[in-house]
Amino acid sequence: MRHTAATVTVVTAAGAPPCGFTATSFTSVTLDPPLVSVCANRASSAWPTLAQAAHIGVNILAETQEDAARIFATSGIDRLSAGVRWEPAPHGSPLLVDALASMECAVHRRIDVGEHMLLLATPTQLSWRPGAPLLYHNGRYVGVSETVRDDA
Repeated sequence: MRHTAATVTVVTAAGAPPCGFTATSFTSVTLDPPLVSVCANRASSAWPTLAQAAHIGVNILAETQEDAARIFATSGIDRLSAGVRWEPAPHGSPLLVDALASMECAVHRRIDVGEHMLLLATPTQLSWRPGAPLLYHNGRYVGVSETVRDDA
């Protein structure tokens, strides 16, 4: 799967404390009804908050946001206090200010899949700005404009 390029997202949820993690498993599922999906590891520090969340934030990172991707992929830190600017969405989900696109989504369903939970959610708010997405390919972050090397 490392040879499949994926858009890098940060998934967040309001809680005490709010949480967030870097994911490359975000995808559009259907347009009618509008549904998106993301997978979350049930062993992650974010899972207890995600398991209870009625809404989640999905932040599609711009190719200039590799630092944010690394922060939200780091264990044992307060990721939302680590220097990434964010604002709460209407239902409290943290949305990253500099993301290429951000959406708050109502959790529609959770499906148990091995060590992960697949969350299906309905976008309820969306904002975006021009730019190119950050991708993850072959074990590293790349921008769309970069030539992707196959050095596996």
